[in-house]
Amino acid sequence: MTLFRSTLFFLWFACVSAIMHVAALPTLLLPRRAIVWAARRWGAVNLWGLKAIAGLDYEVRGTIPTDGVLIAAKHMSMWDTMALYTLLDDAAVVIKRELLSVPFYGWFVRKAGSIVVDRSAHAGALRKMSEDARSVAAGGRSIVIFPEGTRKNPGALPDYKPGVAGLYKQLALPCVPVALNSGLFWTGFIKNSGCIVIEFLPAIPAGLTRAEFMRTLEQRTEEATARLVAEGRDLLQKHGQS
Repeated sequence: MTLFRSTLFFLWFACVSAIMHVAALPTLLLPRRAIVWAARRWGAVNLWGLKAIAGLDYEVRGTIPTDGVLIAAKHMSMWDTMALYTLLDDAAVVIKRELLSVPFYGWFVRKAGSIVVDRSAHAGALRKMSEDARSVAAGGRSIVIFPEGTRKNPGALPDYKPGVAGLYKQLALPCVPVALNSGLFWTGFIKNSGCIVIEFLPAIPAGLTRAEFMRTLEQRTEEATARLVAEGRDLLQKHGQS
């Protein structure tokens, strides 16, 4: 049944994405907020389909930031990016440059004002990311970064990169850590039924030293993530999916 429902959701996701990407093409000629609105509708429709077709819902804990802050989120699956962009109001997501070459998607994320990182540029990439982030923050928008730079399986050892500390120092903004357990349920093609939990943790105030910030960010995020993963595993076991 899980495979069947996952297949149906894949077809739903593909059809919805194709239709909405084509329908949204005119927004490339409109002000930036138009594509942000369209992208959030795309996310909301797919999250609805995930619940209705695959039986996979989600729960938000904590307070979703409304002011411009730095948001440092755990990253386990594609669900994370889609959900964060849908939940947050006009946040700028730090993405790798390679995504700009994806047809339709790349055009839209550029128009939406994402912060692009060219990892081949090394130190230059961090400088450019900081410059773009300062411009975004000056407009009052929040910035979302995945501190480990890539997706991590539940329970994998943490590997926090220096980019998040650089942004924290340069922007002088509070940082909201985000923990989640999506990797237990959205496992590539397979979507296990249940409920993903995403939790916005208390903000880390601006002004800490680099070492204090990184230690606090990792400790808070990893402790909350471990708690949510344990909760998710219990749910999967209860429904015989582990």
